[in-house]
Amino acid sequence: MKKILFWALAIIITVTSSIFQRQTGPTKPVRDSITIAEQEIEFSLRRSFHRPTDAPVAIDVPDENIDGYFRYKRYPSHEDWDTLNLVRVGDQLIAYIPNQPAAGKVNYQIVLQTEQEKVKLTAYPITIRFRNNVPAWAMIPHILLMFAAMLFSNRAAIAAGGKEKTYLYTLLTLITFVGGGLIFGPIVQKYAFGDWWTGWPLGTDLTDNKTAFALIFWIVAFFKTRNNPNHRTWVLVAAIILLAIYFIPHSLLGSEIDWTQEQLQ
Repeated sequence: MKKILFWALAIIITVTSSIFQRQTGPTKPVRDSITIAEQEIEFSLRRSFHRPTDAPVAIDVPDENIDGYFRYKRYPSHEDWDTLNLVRVGDQLIAYIPNQPAAGKVNYQIVLQTEQEKVKLTAYPITIRFRNNVPAWAMIPHILLMFAAMLFSNRAAIAAGGKEKTYLYTLLTLITFVGGGLIFGPIVQKYAFGDWWTGWPLGTDLTDNKTAFALIFWIVAFFKTRNNPNHRTWVLVAAIILLAIYFIPHSLLGSEIDWTQEQLQ
């Protein structure tokens, strides 16, 4: 009964941390509402899109007296803002964000207007990143293995706190973490953005960097538990670090094309 409760607790912690990470990441759409012409307009603005087409950002606006425009420019860049009218399709006004190469980013801001007023959907530009499609055979194992690694990590921490043997849970954490983070992770990265690795020393991608950082502690924990199946200190440290970095938003400081450097060439 105690082990069932321990597994239930590990699952709850894992699911909670995973949901938090997905809900706070830079690819999550921006959802809000504004009021114009005494009407509340709800919207969802994309921050990630699969190439190779322009990215449609649709807003439900049945009132044909309301139209609008959007301004955009590549990010980061020294370019001037371009402005295009929104396209009405039925009850929707649509902004088509111009397609970019994989890892290309665009800042955009949408404005709705009538003859009497003009309202920005957001006070600040939204950044959207374009990426290539990732095949299911790469994405699904990556997600499942990373989820399993987090689950085994939490279970290992509970085992350490509950005076159970920690070796098996540490071994399972390391195997799934290496599979999800160092095998399928770079494969997903290569398909989506064209690079195998964009963390240190090649870049600043926090997803890659935190994977490498956490892996170091789990390697140490593995050797500690291999010599002593009841070892606790390094298991707890490694599990706490992995849980902490799960609260760093996914894809933060991820792959991007630096358009400022291109303009200097």
